[in-house]
Amino acid sequence: MTSVHGTMATDRPERYAKQLTSHWSDRGPVTEEDGAVVQRWETGHVLVLRPVEGALDIEVSVPDGGDAARFAQVVKEHLERFGQRDELDVVWHV
Repeated sequence: MTSVHGTMATDRPERYAKQLTSHWSDRGPVTEEDGAVVQRWETGHVLVLRPVEGALDIEVSVPDGGDAARFAQVVKEHLERFGQRDELDVVWHV
């Protein structure tokens, strides 16, 4: 698996975690694990959203050979669109 980690500053991290996984509910099951919302797609992609104080920590993973940067970009675009009024910004840590 190849992973990318990021953060999105927000005072409503739980809301955005739920909204994104609900939006993609047909992609795969959603579970709660150690305080994180985890969605495992049928394609092998994994999305981990961890609400923390003042932010949403994000981890996206793809199977070896997959395009982690592309999946990260799709997640970023969706979260920023959902939080457009709050001018949210996902920052990926390189």
